[in-house]
Amino acid sequence: MPNKYETLSKRKQLLGHNLSIAYRDPVKIVRGEMQYLYDDRGQQFLDAYNNVAHVGHCHPKVVEAGQRQMSVLNTNTRYLHDQILTYAEKLLSTLPASMNTCFFVNSGSEANELALRLARAHTRALNLIVLDHAYHGNTTTMIDISPYKHDGPGGSGPPAWVHKVPLPNLYGTDVEDNDASSFSQYVYNVVEQLNSRDQALCGFIAESLPSVGGQIVLPAGFLGDVYKIVRGAGGICIADEVQTGYGRIGTHFWGFELYGVVPDIVVLGKPIGNGHPIGAVVTSREIAASFNNGMEFFSTFGGNTVSCAIGTTVLDVVIEERLQQHALQVGEQLMHGLRGLFARHQIIGDVRGSGLFLGVELVRDRVSREPATQEATEVVNRLRAEGILLGTDGPFHNVIKIRPPMPFDSADADRLIRTLDSALKSISG
Repeated sequence: MPNKYETLSKRKQLLGHNLSIAYRDPVKIVRGEMQYLYDDRGQQFLDAYNNVAHVGHCHPKVVEAGQRQMSVLNTNTRYLHDQILTYAEKLLSTLPASMNTCFFVNSGSEANELALRLARAHTRALNLIVLDHAYHGNTTTMIDISPYKHDGPGGSGPPAWVHKVPLPNLYGTDVEDNDASSFSQYVYNVVEQLNSRDQALCGFIAESLPSVGGQIVLPAGFLGDVYKIVRGAGGICIADEVQTGYGRIGTHFWGFELYGVVPDIVVLGKPIGNGHPIGAVVTSREIAASFNNGMEFFSTFGGNTVSCAIGTTVLDVVIEERLQQHALQVGEQLMHGLRGLFARHQIIGDVRGSGLFLGVELVRDRVSREPATQEATEVVNRLRAEGILLGTDGPFHNVIKIRPPMPFDSADADRLIRTLDSALKSISG
């Protein structure tokens, strides 16, 4: 087997150079098992942020379901098969009654594209409201609606139909008053501006807990206010649950439930396939009927028999292994430990999140809240050297994100807190 430096060299020859790679000392991963990854030298790493492997890397039940179905049939939705119906029924049973129609695709990006098409078909409008620093996918249209990309390096800003409002981050924001109504007022202002120009609103899209934005829990009342404003203007409310669905936040199965709201469209992505490429869009029959306008919708691999068998099994495992309850218990342990670190390390400005969706924001000064970007990168690299994989996010990449596979347990939480404590001590001198 080539060593990692040979692999890295060949990667640079064969792949696009804007594919990022993690850590100063790259990791060559050759095997995964539940919450652990193993490199080419056999070293075990505790995976604390690859939430794509939702129920665990190579979960045996998921692997077996895919192998079994692949050995029998893999075909598309032009033919009748029961796998897709079994999956749809189980998925819908976890959602509010108004969410009763499914579309299956291959990724979160494709699912968000489809959600936008559904909203446009229903409202016959283009104007969309998005949160600052949001990321919704890698397609052309998703880059258009993702300020994290179009306002960043290589970006050219949003098109005229995309309207950005401030991210409701109660820590480190410049918004005066700093509460839900202050942030929702920006949405109201966009609607008023559109009305003044006699332009219609298509809708509003947001992650239920913004991830790339910095592992944010939205302020209480914000989504309820925004949904009311948007629907009052004739728009559709889209919840991007790619990062937060399936019990990750512990308190609820879906992120939007945390705020007591019901969206018009829900978007699901990578974690629902545990690494297998699956995406889904769930909506109401009324909105689906608007989309049924004579143009056929077809995704060659969306809803294929193998994907549906895997997706069904992932959902079964989440429920049978009580992973939501597990996320709540271990998440509370982690949060307790992180608050202890906050008390000991001035570089920690904020700890936030829910369940196994947590963020630790590092700052150089708690008063000025100057982002400690370099320090966050250093901490992540030091933990990598200790066999723990973490990443950074947020507008300034100073938020350490903790989003492990759901089997991440109490002993793992203790290890993470202990090692993070040591890394923070070392960079503080």
